[in-house]
Amino acid sequence: MQFVQEPTSQILEVKQSKFIAHLVPYEIFTQTLAALKEEHPKARHFVVAWRYMNAFDQVVEHCSDDGEPKGTSGKPTLAVLSGNSLINSAVIIVRYFGGTKLGTGGLVRAYSDACNLVIRNSELTEYLKLDTYVFHVIYSDMSLIEYRLDELGISISEKEFDEDGVILKVRAEESIWKTFYTQNKRLIEMKH
Repeated sequence: MQFVQEPTSQILEVKQSKFIAHLVPYEIFTQTLAALKEEHPKARHFVVAWRYMNAFDQVVEHCSDDGEPKGTSGKPTLAVLSGNSLINSAVIIVRYFGGTKLGTGGLVRAYSDACNLVIRNSELTEYLKLDTYVFHVIYSDMSLIEYRLDELGISISEKEFDEDGVILKVRAEESIWKTFYTQNKRLIEMKH
């Protein structure tokens, strides 16, 4: 699975109709849609599709045809997102009608092509499921532990100081955590 971290857009023209596809991180979907509606007041349709991973590791997805004939735009766009294994990402396709009707098949093709185009031209990041780990380190071992965390690419999300040392909260993929824990279990005390 992959996701996008930076918004990207691409324009596809089909028989004078413009399809402006925007691929954005799911967290900024709502404000991006509102901004695009303000930026493109003359656009005919704002077709959307999104997929995200919820707290129970389930993929939640949604799409909307926004006035296009049922099933000709939102579903094909969502199918492209799904087919590319994208999560935590949303596509908004702004359509300007060019005067020529594309028909059902033409619309499906145009929206699918616009979505594929923006995905191909975006930088995608591999999705890793991160778990949270909390542990205590005495002050004298702190710099070594920070060095080893950094070496494995594990970042510290919280530090809480006490009289003996520091309680660290980190997020890491399970296999990377196991490597860290195996190397450092004598230096750390797990917390719950």
